[in-house]
Amino acid sequence: MSQRPKGVVLLSGGLDSSTVLAECIASGYEPYALTVLYGQRHAVEREAARRIAGALGVARHVEMPIDLRGFGGSALTDEIEVPKDRSGETMASGIPITYVPARNTVFLSLALAWAESLGAFDLFLGVNCVDYSGYPDCRPEFLLAFERLAMLATKAGVEGAGRYTIHAPLLTMTKEQIIRRGIELGVDYGMTHSCYDPDDRGRACGRCDSCRLRLDAFGRLGMDDPAPYSPTASRGSTGS
Repeated sequence: MSQRPKGVVLLSGGLDSSTVLAECIASGYEPYALTVLYGQRHAVEREAARRIAGALGVARHVEMPIDLRGFGGSALTDEIEVPKDRSGETMASGIPITYVPARNTVFLSLALAWAESLGAFDLFLGVNCVDYSGYPDCRPEFLLAFERLAMLATKAGVEGAGRYTIHAPLLTMTKEQIIRRGIELGVDYGMTHSCYDPDDRGRACGRCDSCRLRLDAFGRLGMDDPAPYSPTASRGSTGS
């Protein structure tokens, strides 16, 4: 039996969450990966999460279905066009339509439930407030508030069995720093998927906000993104 503390990692199969899974392992935790199937429009995310979980060697990988399409309100869960070819300045202004209402609150609640059943007190997720400063559930204030909630809302917290900690190691890192760190940890970014609107073969569009931020970061590092992209994908800079 492993003597390492258990860590529950929210794993989407994207660049950030895959890096966080590697960080969890490097920090000495036994990793338990949770992939939430929330009604996102493309199954390629689940396939990427499976690849990463297998490659990095998690203790267990749970795929939890919870269909947020019933609520809609996001380009990721509703019949709303995904924004393309936006400038960096435009991306940095306001909350984009790709924001899924309360998604990280829902995801962390599921991770917390699993953690309590495992006797774990450490939750890991790949939120970042540098590239996505407009997302309200990617801010440090939100994470601190959820830690307080976890202590109030669980049997383990009320009985003082331990203290819940939300680990967000990428929170204030740039995308370039995240990529550098992931490479140091042995993450194969060719296995990951970040696109909001892939083609019918699962290849990234290269034009949505997520693709643009990712491609620009690899470009600034003088590297090619190893993930598969559509032949029509644009690989130019978003500018400022």
